[in-house]
Amino acid sequence: MSRAARPEDVDEICAGLPETWFGTSWGDVPTWLVHHRYRDGERQGRGFVLYRKPHKTAVDPRTGDLYDDLLVIRTPSEADKVELVESGGPYFTIPHFNGYNAVLVQLSRLGEVGRDELVEVITDAWRACAPKSLVKEHLGAR
Repeated sequence: MSRAARPEDVDEICAGLPETWFGTSWGDVPTWLVHHRYRDGERQGRGFVLYRKPHKTAVDPRTGDLYDDLLVIRTPSEADKVELVESGGPYFTIPHFNGYNAVLVQLSRLGEVGRDELVEVITDAWRACAPKSLVKEHLGAR
């Protein structure tokens, strides 16, 4: 089993995937993006890991406080999302994400999973957003 995941692993894992960069989405949300296409000569990306700002749609049920350390991680499918949420680990969802293939996890709870699992979850998120040709080049037929 790998060591416990740490918050700093997120950026390291994302940066290690092909054609990624740290930017913003939804205006000013810090986001890891993967190159998807060029539009008008500008590189366009799809977000696969977002650092979500506190929002009234995500409240800690124990304290009533807004979560202030949430990651949104894309999932390849609804089934993958459900599997992560039901795994008994730190992954969860909120009604705001109904119909959207993504899970949430608090940075403060990343230590509940191993780094290897975090690599797998983030790589799957990247795979869900990257062009098929890039996925095939990086991961082979899958």
